[in-house]
Amino acid sequence: MSTFYGMTAPYRIVAVSGSLHEPSKTTALLRAIAAAVAERAEVEVQMIELTAVGPALAGALRRDHLPASVEAQLVAIEQADLLIVGSPVYRASFTGLFKHLFDFVGQYALVGKPVLLAATGGGERHALIIEHQLRPLFAFFQALTLPLGVYASDTDFDGYVINSEILQARISLAAERALPLVGYAASRTAEALVG
Repeated sequence: MSTFYGMTAPYRIVAVSGSLHEPSKTTALLRAIAAAVAERAEVEVQMIELTAVGPALAGALRRDHLPASVEAQLVAIEQADLLIVGSPVYRASFTGLFKHLFDFVGQYALVGKPVLLAATGGGERHALIIEHQLRPLFAFFQALTLPLGVYASDTDFDGYVINSEILQARISLAAERALPLVGYAASRTAEALVG
């Protein structure tokens, strides 16, 4: 059992994969990040995959139009102690359904919440998606985006299994650096984090 700033684990980790495919390198990356955090603290991990929730999202224009199963996923996102979010690069950004999912998250529900950003793409030229697309989205929510994001290119995988030692090291470092901020944020009110 881990303790940071007086709070005891388990921490609620919610990982959101913006991939529209299964199997998915993005989902594999998020699972690896969540596993790295779980090696360092007691956690409960919930994975949200757009391949599962996307069809129920696609036609909804308001949150009260969503089925109960999707509403439960949104509540999990809003109540997480740590969000791990990732998307494949698609037309120079995250997938549209990834954005659509977060369009339904309460505007102030993620204030001060630690968010670990991740992305996958065909090559290194897409790595800036984390800074130019994902970070501004979560800045809108006043979330606490962690400074170290995790980007993986196709060459970091053998099929859908991570085979890069450099990527594994970055995942470990991101997990290590995330936990003190998770503990700190979980022990504070949202007003204290932004006030």
